[in-house]
Amino acid sequence: MRMLTRRSTVLLTLLTAAVGTTAPVAGAEQEKKALPKVAVIGTGGTIAGVSKSRVSFQDYEAGKLPIAKLVGDLKPEVDSVADVTTEQFGNKGSSGYSIADYRRLTATVDAQLEKNDAAVVTTGTDTMEEFAYWLDLTVRSDKPVILTGAMRPWTVIGTDAPANLYNAIHLAASRKTTCYGTVLMLNDQIQAAREVRKTNALRMDTFTSGDSGELGVIDQDNIRLNRAPARVQKCGKKTWKTPFDLDRIAKKALPKIEIAYSYQDASGDAVKAFADSGADGVVTAGTGAGGISPAMSKAREDAVKNGVLFASTTRTGNGSVYDDHTDGVIGAEDLTAQKARLLLLLSLAATDDQSQIRKWFATLGTAQFITRR
Repeated sequence: MRMLTRRSTVLLTLLTAAVGTTAPVAGAEQEKKALPKVAVIGTGGTIAGVSKSRVSFQDYEAGKLPIAKLVGDLKPEVDSVADVTTEQFGNKGSSGYSIADYRRLTATVDAQLEKNDAAVVTTGTDTMEEFAYWLDLTVRSDKPVILTGAMRPWTVIGTDAPANLYNAIHLAASRKTTCYGTVLMLNDQIQAAREVRKTNALRMDTFTSGDSGELGVIDQDNIRLNRAPARVQKCGKKTWKTPFDLDRIAKKALPKIEIAYSYQDASGDAVKAFADSGADGVVTAGTGAGGISPAMSKAREDAVKNGVLFASTTRTGNGSVYDDHTDGVIGAEDLTAQKARLLLLLSLAATDDQSQIRKWFATLGTAQFITRR
């Protein structure tokens, strides 16, 4: 009876090892593999900031904490929505990055999307809208790309940083924004890269999309999308991708594009200085529907004669500047000056055909709805 008991014990141990241990581990691996793979790419900013005290809401050092630490602080909760990996692209304020850095960021995002289901990019909020629009114009994959950041550093009480990062990963893992291009996720709000703009220096609800309105919201487990960007209509087609494939654009310095701001009795000195310094294009932030002062207008005419291409925007923050086909001047529709600069930069990098560039300004990211009777 004792031998039988010992044999039974050994068999029971082997069975436990084979069934009780191995099977659950395999099941756990299968469960993990079933989760969407999300790459989180860190570039720094306030979200990675370290404050001098727990109530130093504006007194802090941006870009100090590594992205792996931020994601690690969200465990185990984040592990229930995605299989997350991290990559540290950089760690500084958003204004510290160059266009050359932007080119590298596009390559980094595309590389991560080749092996993941979605990507989240953390940045500072000061130029986040430019980060977003650049990626929207240049990333070739139609998988979700979500940008997020924070208005308060990670280490203060009441910080928005952890919630923003968690929600961004949650949104990416849902894959609901496939074919949306790049979107922002802050303050529970989902915004399209083309329309979003920062409207307040300090408040946590700083990002809005003007007349277009937000795409949707995240309410804890619920992701609600009320509209989609225009490019969704081309989902699954070759035309979904923009013309700006950075692999096909020569690896030389991109065109130099500057911004000139108009105001009462503005001189033409800024426009002249930009043209004289070798600018390939200039964006004017004009009054009302793109108006500029007489002196700026004269300087613009002279610069156009010397081959400088202009894009006209409004400084109001809302509304459109329509193209009237003035030679050398393109109406930038509803783009802000900073976004028009990026589109003009990429356009001039891709072609010298002014008519083609006009078409891109009028059609990329916009939609025309026709009702047939």
